[in-house]
Amino acid sequence: MESREFSKLGRSVSVVGLGTWQLGADWGDVDEKDAHAVLEAAADSGVTFFDTADVYGDGRSEQTIAAFLKAHPGSGITVATKMGRRVDQLPENYVLENFRAWNDRSRRNLGVDRLDLVQLHCPPTPVYSSDEVYDALDTLVAEDRVAGYGVSVETCAEALTAIARPGIASVQIILNPFRMKPLDEVLPAAHAAGVGIIARVPLASGLLSGKYTEDTTFAANDHRTFNRHGEAFDQGETFAGVDFATGVAAAREFAALAPEGATPAQTALRWIVQQPGVTTVIPGARNPEQARANSAAGELPPLDDQKLTAIRDLYAREIAPQVADRW
Repeated sequence: MESREFSKLGRSVSVVGLGTWQLGADWGDVDEKDAHAVLEAAADSGVTFFDTADVYGDGRSEQTIAAFLKAHPGSGITVATKMGRRVDQLPENYVLENFRAWNDRSRRNLGVDRLDLVQLHCPPTPVYSSDEVYDALDTLVAEDRVAGYGVSVETCAEALTAIARPGIASVQIILNPFRMKPLDEVLPAAHAAGVGIIARVPLASGLLSGKYTEDTTFAANDHRTFNRHGEAFDQGETFAGVDFATGVAAAREFAALAPEGATPAQTALRWIVQQPGVTTVIPGARNPEQARANSAAGELPPLDDQKLTAIRDLYAREIAPQVADRW
């Protein structure tokens, strides 16, 4: 699989990575055996980037990755984790003392002395503008607790604020055929600054797989049930902020644009991969088959201009009115 460089980390990663939120919580139940099988399948398919967080299953996702790393020494996997969601979401909680404590916990969970990449996990907006926050993050690097740091954001404005900081190695942002706003300013700014872009929620919480209907239901402990209107966290994290019925209808139209031999999900991932400035995309997977299918998207030929235009027209017509002004 193609690799792309995180220039400020001095390492390259597969253009299709693996998101591991679903291995911890909030996507229904994934048992331990299946979780390990997903990691195995992804790595066997050429994935070299795992993304996790300290709150995914209260550390379960990090611990699952740790078991994989222990069983596969020298695997070359870069692991990015996140911190900041274990406390009330107040700017005053984003201080060095807490950063060290969260870092200690993640290093224990992952079984490593130094984290490859730590990201602030969609903190309150003022955090992105705080000199003290970046000083504290620089301290983690100086103390050899982390190789580098980045941010995960909800909005393009937050991304642009972070990209302006010289120490930022990466920005994780929602980007998919139903969330195109980052293409306008964020990706060009990141490229100019040498900042890596990690594209998350690439399938709009599964909408872009084309498998859902208006009658599809999800488990009670699945965020696609309990966060459709932002009840638990930012609404944009669920279905990329798109109303479910609108998204299902638009996904049918998107599915019809899939090239021969590619699934709608692979088409969405291929679309993301070929956007200038994207470093890696991190689809989740609940089973090995999904992990292998997602990885295969990294080897598909680029979408042609006709399909790219049709996808953008679909977004502008059906999706942008709901999401473009919010995120």
